[in-house]
Amino acid sequence: MADRSLSRATGQSAVPLLSRLLPAVALYAVITAAIALAFFISDAKDYVGADNDDVMRLVEIRDFLGGQNWFDLTQYRLGLEGGTLMHWSRLIDLPIALLIRLFSLFLTPDKAEAVIVTIWPLFLVPLLLLPLGLAVRRLAGVAAMHIALGLGVLFALGCVRFKPGSIDHHNVQLMLVMWIAAMLVDPQRRASSYIVAAIACALALAIGVETTPFVAVVCVCVAFQWVWHGRAFSRPARFFGLSLALSVSAAFFLTIPPRAYAVVTCDNFSLGFYALSALGGAALFLLASLPRQPGRIVRIALAGGTGGLLLLTTRIIAPQCLADPLSTLDPLLVELWLNGVTEARSFLAEARAEPEMVGGFYAVGLFAIMVCLVRSLRREKTELHLVLLALIGASWGIALLQVRGAFFSNMLAILPLSLLIADLRRASAADPKNPSAAFAYISTVLMSVPVVWALGGVLAVHGWKQAADMRALSSAGISDGEVGECGDPADMVALNTLPAGVIVAPSNSGADILRWTPHRVLTAPYHRNQKGMLTELYIGLAQPGEAKAFMRGAGVTALAFCKTDPQTDALIRRKPDGLYANLARGQVPDYLQPFGQPSKSGFRLYKVLPDKN
Repeated sequence: MADRSLSRATGQSAVPLLSRLLPAVALYAVITAAIALAFFISDAKDYVGADNDDVMRLVEIRDFLGGQNWFDLTQYRLGLEGGTLMHWSRLIDLPIALLIRLFSLFLTPDKAEAVIVTIWPLFLVPLLLLPLGLAVRRLAGVAAMHIALGLGVLFALGCVRFKPGSIDHHNVQLMLVMWIAAMLVDPQRRASSYIVAAIACALALAIGVETTPFVAVVCVCVAFQWVWHGRAFSRPARFFGLSLALSVSAAFFLTIPPRAYAVVTCDNFSLGFYALSALGGAALFLLASLPRQPGRIVRIALAGGTGGLLLLTTRIIAPQCLADPLSTLDPLLVELWLNGVTEARSFLAEARAEPEMVGGFYAVGLFAIMVCLVRSLRREKTELHLVLLALIGASWGIALLQVRGAFFSNMLAILPLSLLIADLRRASAADPKNPSAAFAYISTVLMSVPVVWALGGVLAVHGWKQAADMRALSSAGISDGEVGECGDPADMVALNTLPAGVIVAPSNSGADILRWTPHRVLTAPYHRNQKGMLTELYIGLAQPGEAKAFMRGAGVTALAFCKTDPQTDALIRRKPDGLYANLARGQVPDYLQPFGQPSKSGFRLYKVLPDKN
């Protein structure tokens, strides 16, 4: 009797506890972390994520901890002599570096690094779930909040960006985008919500300008709300504009070195993006601060004129940024590298390469777009669904051009779909004998989960056997370059026996060599290192005598040949008499000397011998 009474009391106390936002978020975050770590620990071979960007980020953090200047983003061991100026942000390096330094107080530096790198993405999960739960709780209550948090957990577990060891900036961007969307759908339009949204926009731009189209759509949405509502919306519009201008200015001056204040680059946060966002925010602040708010027609004219001036400013300050920032890549790099980058694939390219994954990438976002469109046409929370339609539609449109946008559209889809599921759940509970209501509820839940579509795609294309392997559904293990085909620990030990020098290796292996050795590598999959990447390609394509001249010019001291690397294989097929093709046939020129033991990973290591006098 006492046990049953205690059980009832405990259950009754847990219900109101989980109806509160923070305890609910904490519970779902703990569940996510436990599941993610259980799968990770069971088969982990390394504590760093499987993406080249995760490895390169670790190299950058180590350099920062080793004393490299806050404003100095040059990777001195990548590319030709002088290194490569990276386009990443210290805003990601800083918290990870601080945590590693903190944990080093009671762990060895290596263990501190391993622990922080492993759990960093899991730190971000509650910061992702918090705005999601807050937004849906404000809109539809506690039951809908739990539906949204449940979908958020499934998204985080199915998204490679939140797997243990993923320390690239994309997971932080996803978290910031969720904060932006959640604040924009505040039903009470609190000024504080729009301040948070503006700050998140500034951080998203500073961390990576691939979010620029999304931030632009956010600003247009806020401007349209001011145009439509006028005085009733002037306060949130005013605070959004001012907060955006101030926060983006703070990000610019805190992360950009003074020597680069006037430099315009299109692949990272620079003068062009700063000027446009700051001017746009200031303009919105001034318009919303007019003593007497004009009528709607005048507001439309003012907003249109401001947009035209911003476009003109873009044409003056940064006209090159209106084009694809990768349009200046050498055609050889486009053919042999960029076309093989998974996350840069278009919808059509993805459909040709991995048709089984198309549903996982695109179906949920499209479903959410249709839901928003239909519900807005039916005048069901019209403005809410129009805002979500714009945000999800922008992300889904980006995904059509580059599949990386699918993460954002799948995540944002949780907001409208959780509201729909909550409505269908109530309808089904109100009429339990109606099978149609139950079917609509269950099918909508299933259609709202990307991994369900991915599972269906794998099942349709490959059959039951592969569909049963959940690792095939990592929803998208996409990256800026595939994981290195070669390079096991024995290879790194062998390379470490050489004095620090310059290594020729496939771009897929470059980041790993930087991580494990003191050498400089000619290439890793980063577009700012065009000269180094091209030099490695020319070495592989050139006949042995010409390749020797290229290596002498680049100061190469060793060559790590990987026949199974996709890019190397393409070079062998492209030039049958080139150096790589000769090495694949076992024909080693006299200026290369094999060293180390042939490894299981496929590397063949060669010293570059000096010229004979």
